[in-house]
Amino acid sequence: MPAEALRNLKRRVVGAKETLKQVTAGRAMEVYVARNTDSKVVAAIIAECEQRHLPLYYVETMQALGEMCGIEVSAAAAALTQSEPDSGH
Repeated sequence: MPAEALRNLKRRVVGAKETLKQVTAGRAMEVYVARNTDSKVVAAIIAECEQRHLPLYYVETMQALGEMCGIEVSAAAAALTQSEPDSGH
């Protein structure tokens, strides 16, 4: 799936915590991680992706990942989901 899909607000989550939630819940289809993120922040995401054999893509910078997601701030991680992520409300 092309990275442009990260702009789809209904099928993506942005941020390390939300990405990890979607991965552990089995809803993530592919995950993107910024290379310049502190390894402590994304270690659990990477481990879960490897364990679950999820496609994991690296983006050079957090700023670039934020831009890929169509947001004006940096992002450590993002995931494409099977359907609209559960808002938890």
